[in-house]
Amino acid sequence: MKHTTRSAIVLFAALLSLASLPNAASARDRSSSVTGPKGQTATRSVSRAQGDVSATTTGPNGQTVSRKVIRSNGSASSTVTGTNGQTATRQTTRANGDKSTTVTGPNGQTATRTVDRSTSGSTASTTGTDGQTISRTTTRSGGDVNSTVTGPNGQTASRTVDRSADGTTAVITGPDGKTVVRQTTVQP
Repeated sequence: MKHTTRSAIVLFAALLSLASLPNAASARDRSSSVTGPKGQTATRSVSRAQGDVSATTTGPNGQTVSRKVIRSNGSASSTVTGTNGQTATRQTTRANGDKSTTVTGPNGQTATRTVDRSTSGSTASTTGTDGQTISRTTTRSGGDVNSTVTGPNGQTASRTVDRSADGTTAVITGPDGKTVVRQTTVQP
């Protein structure tokens, strides 16, 4: 019986010490206020928990602006609400080095940006609210880099960089086909 009581006390003490440890997932709340020279006050409250953020700012006239960010494995969603109650959102997803972001304004118009990465380079494209797309493709091989930008009208411009032990040559070609060459040589 005496041994059982001692074990129970040790177990209780261990549980009590674990309970007193800070919880890594607990929320952190902060608030601040600023008073200007005319006595007007603005306040800001921020709450953070597990990567999520909720913030509200109230101006001296009582109007508020808020921002909320929710993060999960591989994605983040944020919403901003203005003083007029209109909202704008941004949704971002990530997987295997790739990234896709969509922004939606208060009037429902959207813009997107995607980036696809591989071991040999990347492709990034941006589509505006008018539906026009701009893209950039970059390839890499042995220190050499080739980038091509394509505008919404289909015109392209490129930059090619060739590296060797003797130096570097960069060739830039504009949409009109004209080129500029820059060479850098390594002195022995």
